[in-house]
Amino acid sequence: MSWSWAEVVLVVGVVLALVLWFVWVDASRLDRLHRRVDASRSVLDQQLVRRATVAAELATSGALDPASSIVVGEAAWAALTAGGDPGPAGAAGELRTVLAEGEPPPSRVTLDGLDRSQIESDLTAALREVLDDPHEVALMVTDEAGGALLDDLSAAWYRMQLARRFHNDAVALTRSARRAPLVRLLRLAGSAPEPVTFELDDEWPEGLRHVLPRG
Repeated sequence: MSWSWAEVVLVVGVVLALVLWFVWVDASRLDRLHRRVDASRSVLDQQLVRRATVAAELATSGALDPASSIVVGEAAWAALTAGGDPGPAGAAGELRTVLAEGEPPPSRVTLDGLDRSQIESDLTAALREVLDDPHEVALMVTDEAGGALLDDLSAAWYRMQLARRFHNDAVALTRSARRAPLVRLLRLAGSAPEPVTFELDDEWPEGLRHVLPRG
């Protein structure tokens, strides 16, 4: 069976069109996934800052003993400066008074930095140390101001966990798409850096877990 030049050109054209279509589909999907990672990262950053802001308000509220206020205040300030947001002016000013040295730690990292993960984990550890006893937390809840702050902290913590889960899922999907043979062969990811998950210790304090509902 012999093929005419017209038939050969037609077949080649169809094959080329299919290849280009697959390339366009993969490139478009990869671009959407990268934008999704960027969006989820921004949301996660906002929720981390929100949790740290509420923790700072708790440290300056008078609901904690002086030692606990310093522990939570130092960890909250570090988290806020790492996130590039010193928090509300009122809380920031009060934190400077609460902290023993009076000097806030410098802003050091971005969301993807390992230091940011450790700083946020340190805030979790500080809150867990202070709010681990359900009986003490229950007493704080009986105070109107303290109860409202703990409720805000509970909601912020829960939303932070959801945002981190959503972000890490988006990262996993994007990394899987980047490993596709056609994507790797044609370097469709371009110069975009490979996204990474954000890991931290976000286990709830026992006192907060038992006394308040999540979210």
